Amino acid sequence: MSVLTGLRAQVRRRLLITYRVDPAVARTLVPEPFRPQIVDGSAVAGVCMIGLRSVRPGWLRPRIGFSTENVAHRIAVEWDEDGRTRTGVYVAERHSSALLPVIAGGRLFPGVQKRARFTLDETSSRFRVTMSAPGVDVAVDARLGGAWTSTLFPTVEAASAFYQDGSIGWSPRRDGAGAEPLELTSTTWAVEPAELLSIRSSFFEGLPQGSAVLDSVVAMLDLPFVWGTPHIVPDAVSQPRAA
Repeated sequence: MSVLTGLRAQVRRRLLITYRVDPAVARTLVPEPFRPQIVDGSAVAGVCMIGLRSVRPGWLRPRIGFSTENVAHRIAVEWDEDGRTRTGVYVAERHSSALLPVIAGGRLFPGVQKRARFTLDETSSRFRVTMSAPGVDVAVDARLGGAWTSTLFPTVEAASAFYQDGSIGWSPRRDGAGAEPLELTSTTWAVEPAELLSIRSSFFEGLPQGSAVLDSVVAMLDLPFVWGTPHIVPDAVSQPRAA
């Protein structure tokens, strides 16, 4: 069974935490035919921490949906398709607080997902979020505002455009045979600068020492999102490379 087209949700809070990663190391994290997208000599990877409400197929009313917390570890990638270069992200792993996406991940919901425990301590402008699961943990303390600091993106607008251009996310198939795409769209796209007060990420801390350097963080708040299956040439991404 394929992922339902038109899965909808309201994004309560989305934090996009970005790292500069050594391209050679990033190459080991993505399968062929993908390759790391390079910005200013570095690969771009990160953590997406997203709180959703009213998650549902598009034909259901919002009050029917459920809420969930999610974490995705992502690497910006590019690939060749019909003679041109496309960009998106490869999601190395996904974790969710809700049981349904874990059971139905890769069938009714985007990508294979693993169950995780989340703790939240949030206000309208400060976000303390932790996630723990077997073999992986993330803890973030961030707040809105502050001066924009990034060595990858000169402005928050440039960062926003980069994230929006990478709207197609690839995830490993449940059966392990390659990767499957899902495209995120929104009628409203708004990114705010944020300041990262602290972070712990076992995924990035587990990479070779010095190969992943924290760059920046942005926030997206109270936005409608839709996930659907994009029109992709199947031959372009049919066979993964063994890491």
